[in-house]
This record gives sequence, C-alpha cells and structure tokens, in this order.
Amino acid sequence: MSGTSLDGVDAALIRCLPAGAPQILGAVHLPYPEALRQQVLSLCRDQGGSFLQQGRLDVALARWYAQAVQQLLEATGRSASEVRAIGSHGQTVHHEAVGDLPFTLQLGDPNTLAVATGITVVADFRRRDMALGGQGAPLAPGFHELAFRHPERCRVVLNCGGIANITVLAPGEVCIGYDTGPANILMDAWVQQQLGQPFDRDGALAAQGRVDEALLRAMRADPYFALPSPKSTGREYFHLDWVLRHLAARGAALPLADVQRTLLELTAGTISDAIAQHATGGDLLVAGGGAANGALLERLRALNPGWTVETTASLGLPPELVEAVAFAVFAQRSMDGLPGNLPSVTGAARPCVLGGIYLP
Repeated sequence: MSGTSLDGVDAALIRCLPAGAPQILGAVHLPYPEALRQQVLSLCRDQGGSFLQQGRLDVALARWYAQAVQQLLEATGRSASEVRAIGSHGQTVHHEAVGDLPFTLQLGDPNTLAVATGITVVADFRRRDMALGGQGAPLAPGFHELAFRHPERCRVVLNCGGIANITVLAPGEVCIGYDTGPANILMDAWVQQQLGQPFDRDGALAAQGRVDEALLRAMRADPYFALPSPKSTGREYFHLDWVLRHLAARGAALPLADVQRTLLELTAGTISDAIAQHATGGDLLVAGGGAANGALLERLRALNPGWTVETTASLGLPPELVEAVAFAVFAQRSMDGLPGNLPSVTGAARPCVLGGIYLP
C-alpha cells in the first residue's frame, strides 16, 4: 500500500484465516526516494500531466514495489513460490468519483510487478466498483467489517492517512463508511512548505499553537464536509493551495504553529462531527499514520467523550499496517472469486469481485 501521504510503501505478508483478522507473518516499510516522491507530487499537482510522465512513473513505481516485495521475502525468509498473490493498490494520482465521466487512476504497473517478482498480482481494485456506480472508495471498510466488527459493541474504525475515512460497525446494522476529509495531508503539506520537514512528529508543532477561530470557520465551511455519504476525496481536492487560499482570504499573518494547530483542529473536528452523526459511544479504533500523532489522538479523545479511543494495536493489528493487510485480503478474495466492495459504503449497484489478475 502506498497512500496519499506519499511517504513510501508498506508491505505485509499475511496468512489468511477462515474468519477474523489474518495472521501477519512480517512487514516492511520502504520509503520513497525523494526524486520518486517529487515525481508523484508533480503529477498530482499538474492534473493534466503527460503520457510520457505517467507512463514512466507507472513503471518506476512498479519497480519500487518489487523492491519492497523482495525485502519482505528476505525479512521473513520466504520464497516467491510460497506467495499466492500480491495485492497491489498502486499510487493514486487522481480520484474523481463524481461527474459525467467519473474515474480513478492508480499507478504502479501490475505487469511489471508480476514479472519482476515472479508472483501473481491483483491490482486496479477501485474501477469495477466505479463502473457499478460506486465511489470506488473507501474500500478499507470491507476489511474492517471482517476484522473488527464486535457482536455487542459499536466500533468506529478511523483510518488517518493523508485523507481520513471512518467505518461505522454498529451491532445489527449494515456497515457504512466514507471519507470525512483531510487527515494528515494538509498538516504535512504546511510543515513541508514552511520547515522542509516531512511531517509534524507527534503533533509537536501543533501543540505549540492556538486555534485561529476565523480560519477554522472558513475551512469548515467547505462544501465537501456537508455532503451526504457515500463520498470520497483525495489530494486533488485537499492540498497546500487549498490552505493558502484560506490563509489569503483570512487577510492576516498567522504564526506558523497557529496554522498547524488550526489544521489539526479541522481534522479532529470534521472526523468527530462525522462520528456523531452515527453513534454516541463505543470503541474508536485509529489506524494509519495519524495514529502516531499524540496531539491528534488527544483532541479526538476530548471531542468524543463517549468513546474509548485506541489504536488498532489494541486488537493486535499495528495501525501502520491496516491498509497493506486490507489489500492483501482483497487480493485473496479476488483470487477466490469473492466480492470485496461494500455497496452500503461506496454506493455501487451490487457487490463485486475487485481488480484484475496479472500473471508473472
């Protein structure tokens, strides 16, 4: 899995079990080289791009994924012949779920990956759901349903990557989920521009600042937050220029830490607003990079007093691996001819087998 935070690739080797969460046999994180990361950012910013730029990046990403697979095999002492399939999400460079011609684009050529590793690859998970009228996202709730549902307690799984999405697992009710808006993507973009740092470690900078209420009100007025579900979003909507436009409209120079604190409050507040629409208490399980942000977790606890807020590690699944494990499980389901999407989440006309299968 390589998500909207663009920090690199998470790879997990799993053994699928008949029920519940799979067994994790090993995992690696392979950071993107800065040159590769900048190429992805460039394509995301220049939404038109060029065929040459897209084509070369498609292959370059696949080769980087192959290195991650090789490192994982070496770390676990396994051979390629022992692996049934690789579930490769690819790197999203554009996601446009509404309009006359909705589409989503993930790069990381599965043909190159299959040949480089000698392992069957399942990829292109989102487009069949979109062909059936769905948003193509979020897909992770389909895994959360399998791994985290409790028969008696309400659970909300919060994935805090670049974008935040929630999965509501209420006893006796159908699973629902959607993208609530930005998680780390705006906070990361701000500190990258201002300080040259990849992210605000543990929310230390945000903890030094104060919320600018005028800026927060303006950002929270963005129409996306008022949209009903199903809904999904990404870097093409929430990005640094979105922040800069709001700062320009604010018309006052704000301290660096105050902007960061306000962005953190935007994330925590919009997530909490979404949760409150569906339940008043239970277990809030946090996954993704945001699970390591102590300041964000503190605000989530304060804004959700009826909830026990913990990371998914409390249930034995490291928060940084949830999405990588999810797409491994989706690959297993596709290989077995089983559906992976949840129409109650994405809005698709029916459940469907996700992705395509690429032989080495």
